[in-house]
Amino acid sequence: MDFRVFLLALVAVTVGLVELVVGGVLPIIAKDLDVSIATAGQLITVFALVFAIAGPVLLSLTAKIERKKLFLITLFIFFLGNIFTYFSPTFGLIMAARVLTAASAALIIVLALTITSRIVHPSQRAKALGYIIMGISSSLVLGVPLGIVITNLFGWRTIFLGIAILTIGSMIMITRYFEKIPAGEVQPILKQLKALTNKKILFAHFATMFMLAGHYSVYAYFTPFLETTMNLEASWISVFYFIFGLAAVAGGALGGGLATRLGSKKSILIILGAFSLSLFALPYSTFAMPVFIIVMMIWGALSWALAPAQQDYIVQTDPVMSDVHQSLNNSALQVGIALGSGIGGIAYSQTGNVASMPTFGGIIVIIAFICAFISLSIKKDSKKQSQMKSEFVQ
Repeated sequence: MDFRVFLLALVAVTVGLVELVVGGVLPIIAKDLDVSIATAGQLITVFALVFAIAGPVLLSLTAKIERKKLFLITLFIFFLGNIFTYFSPTFGLIMAARVLTAASAALIIVLALTITSRIVHPSQRAKALGYIIMGISSSLVLGVPLGIVITNLFGWRTIFLGIAILTIGSMIMITRYFEKIPAGEVQPILKQLKALTNKKILFAHFATMFMLAGHYSVYAYFTPFLETTMNLEASWISVFYFIFGLAAVAGGALGGGLATRLGSKKSILIILGAFSLSLFALPYSTFAMPVFIIVMMIWGALSWALAPAQQDYIVQTDPVMSDVHQSLNNSALQVGIALGSGIGGIAYSQTGNVASMPTFGGIIVIIAFICAFISLSIKKDSKKQSQMKSEFVQ
């Protein structure tokens, strides 16, 4: 394996940290900025929404720029966004900084994936891309406990200063170890969106979106949930987030193994059904610490178990357009994060009962299950796929 793949994976870890790292310290941020926890939660919502839109749009707008140069420019903008966050005194300015970092992060991740595809042998491509995805997922689930620890030691703003420093390291690595990479052909946004006329895939994207929406309506507010229902202090909350993160990372392997044994279609329905049940069970498990930890770990493992089966299903369903669909599925994931944290914020502000959040999340995941069932029920249209392939390559 080309060692540069691992460098790109490290870049993905650095960039991925900035998205959800605030989730574990929302109460502290809210208090410092004099806003409600629900309002502070919109820092996650806005980031995910901008990320979902910015990736494909910026990739098309920058299609003619040499890739290494573009990568370094975007990393520098990402660096500025984190420095801006560190020094911003008000919630409004921090929100503006989140927009800047979200847009630049989206393009960095897309570039990391596309550059990886180009620098490795085709036989190693899937494995190489897996390392990038692992870097992204690891940063998303382990960034929260890391953020809690740093906040407890140095304050929440130090998180973003640390990410800025890591970004400088990423720029040095890219400058030193990568040659110039010519710009490749990037399809216009309208052609990419045409892929969504495949209803079978469209409902698969909806399943991803609602699954993540259900998850993040709870996960984005997991700190107040732990404080209220389990009476945990900050040091113990970071431990619980770390346990959850380990379970989530292991969930990818769980989902892949299940899809290999049972097939992606059966696995998708099993995972979504079990995931919904785990959310419904969560508030009823708080009577005993060991029971709660077990239910939490099941929830954590299932939160990332869907990805391997879903990606495999997308490739099987429409191999011709699989690259486009995988990109759009990543956008659906980010929309789901934005939708979930937004719904969670509304539910939390209206009810004031954080213990009810898993019930809202479970209901949303049921919608994901219905979307997946509809997708699996729609028959393939091979003739239409061939026609779309012809239009796409023109």
